[in-house]
Amino acid sequence: MNLRYLWLIFTFFSLPSMANTTQMPIEQQLAVKYIQALTDHDYKTLFNFYNRDSVFNDKTASKKYTGRRHILSFLKRAHQGVLEYGFNIEHMFNSGSLVVMIGNYHYKGPGEQFGKPGKIIDLAIPGVTTVKLDMDTHRIKEHEDLMDYQTMADQLAGQ
Repeated sequence: MNLRYLWLIFTFFSLPSMANTTQMPIEQQLAVKYIQALTDHDYKTLFNFYNRDSVFNDKTASKKYTGRRHILSFLKRAHQGVLEYGFNIEHMFNSGSLVVMIGNYHYKGPGEQFGKPGKIIDLAIPGVTTVKLDMDTHRIKEHEDLMDYQTMADQLAGQ
């Protein structure tokens, strides 16, 4: 009897979030699938999102990679040893095939990449990610990040 009530409560709270996903415009649904593959380090799925003309641009860090091979190589290096990685999307909208996502990237992993060898660091980095999509092929034309690296530096100073 108690299991039945737990299931009803779980179903009640789960249904609204599931319904919202399917009510999103198709461009936003595709962008969320892409971000999920990115944060899950799902390189097989990411391989299908990119082509030789795709661009990954971290505008704030002045880092730009063009083409599937270069983007995936960069991501594999950047994700090495990462324990947790996610993007909490707080607001999202689109104008045609341009999807804008505003939120926080969460990162937990080795401190070596940030000058903190031997430590596990935990960061929440506010940012805006825009994705220009090719809706005919369901590929990424351009991924652009604008990140608040000052907040990241402040968090690193305290760790």
